[in-house]
Amino acid sequence: MVTSRTRPPAAPQHNWLLLLYKVSPRPTAGRVYVWRKLKRLGAVLLHDAVWVLPDTPRTREHFQWLAAEIVEMGGEALVWESRLVPGASDDALVRQFVEPTEAAYRSLLKGLKQKEVDLAGLSQQYQQVKQRDYFQSGLRAQVREALISARGGAGE
Repeated sequence: MVTSRTRPPAAPQHNWLLLLYKVSPRPTAGRVYVWRKLKRLGAVLLHDAVWVLPDTPRTREHFQWLAAEIVEMGGEALVWESRLVPGASDDALVRQFVEPTEAAYRSLLKGLKQKEVDLAGLSQQYQQVKQRDYFQSGLRAQVREALISARGGAGE
């Protein structure tokens, strides 16, 4: 007798952008500039000079601008659209974006519990983390509410 098993729903497949680049090792300022920009965006290093971000209009624009800057400094850069093959899970890649974001949110929550709170500084850090929160962490709302509460109920 043949029985059919119900498969659990497949995890959503994400679209990704890859930035592949090469810049001269000397002077190091160019390499450091590119690396800092990628870190500020929250990009994840896949291999050597291959970086990935979720495909959104904002990240696409950032990668295109950065690729243009790399070419202007005499390097080479390509921006690729990507998706994992059907059946492959991108959960591990998603976690590489989620874990540092959630750690940053937890740090902000901890900072808001201190006796001496720098609300302006924490608010600025929140805005920076929120820009890299590509998968809408549940902690974002908690931090936002804690900031609003610490400011006495004034909006974001």
